[in-house]
Amino acid sequence: MHILLGATGHIGSVLAQHLLDRHEPVTLVLHSPDKAHEWQQRGAHTAVADVHDVDALRQVFQQGQRLFLLNPPALPSTDTAVEERKSVASIVAALHGSGLQKIVAESTYGAQPGDQLGDLGVLYELEQALAAQPIPVSVIRAAYYFSNWDEALTTARQEGKIHSLFPADFRFPMVAPADIAQLAAQLLTEPLDHTGRHYIEGPARYSATDVADAFAQALRRPVVVEAVPRPQWLAALQHLGFSAPAAASMAAMTGVTLDERYPQPAQPVRGTTTLPQYLNALVQAAP
Repeated sequence: MHILLGATGHIGSVLAQHLLDRHEPVTLVLHSPDKAHEWQQRGAHTAVADVHDVDALRQVFQQGQRLFLLNPPALPSTDTAVEERKSVASIVAALHGSGLQKIVAESTYGAQPGDQLGDLGVLYELEQALAAQPIPVSVIRAAYYFSNWDEALTTARQEGKIHSLFPADFRFPMVAPADIAQLAAQLLTEPLDHTGRHYIEGPARYSATDVADAFAQALRRPVVVEAVPRPQWLAALQHLGFSAPAAASMAAMTGVTLDERYPQPAQPVRGTTTLPQYLNALVQAAP
């Protein structure tokens, strides 16, 4: 049995379907029962558990042999790093006595030590905690998700612009969530002794201008980039509803990417989905 934590998001939902298509048994850990019936109709098992309830999580983990672990993102109106460290601590505690045989954990390209680096620091700490426990672990360090641009569809459609913290022509690694899911399915079904760190990015590197051009093609209207200058990042993020600590975390993470202060692998796994393909599908699926 595969246990999927973070099962209904962009990555987890595709991963679940990949495994079901391969006739693999799957249990989805849900925060609420709202989507349980839908997934049960597809052939999955479901379990409702609060990520902060260590005993409940452990009981779910005990039902399976292999775990896909995605630490759930905190609401940007909170202190995201504090909240995400709480869920990491609960998940790691629930592994003890779980009987799991293998873990595949979702991390990020820029994961590195640091208290004020948001997800980059939190996911580095998750990697370190997993390495310190006895269950074999494979870690996926994924590039910037294409889905981070989903909310830009609204302004692209209504105003002919997208907003970016990155300079318009700055190219950096990005990847489709579906390609991450495909890699995760491969790692979950590999032999137990196949472990290690796996970097994944898309078939090319993209910029905010590439995002605007892809939206323009899909929407059949001009779309331009409105880049936010670095000194204005914090104010712009708080205007969007980020708390002060969450805005600081996001700004710090963006700075790491912009300054390229993170290891970049020579030979990452290459996803096959292009940015234009992803954004065109997003536009077609939108109301």
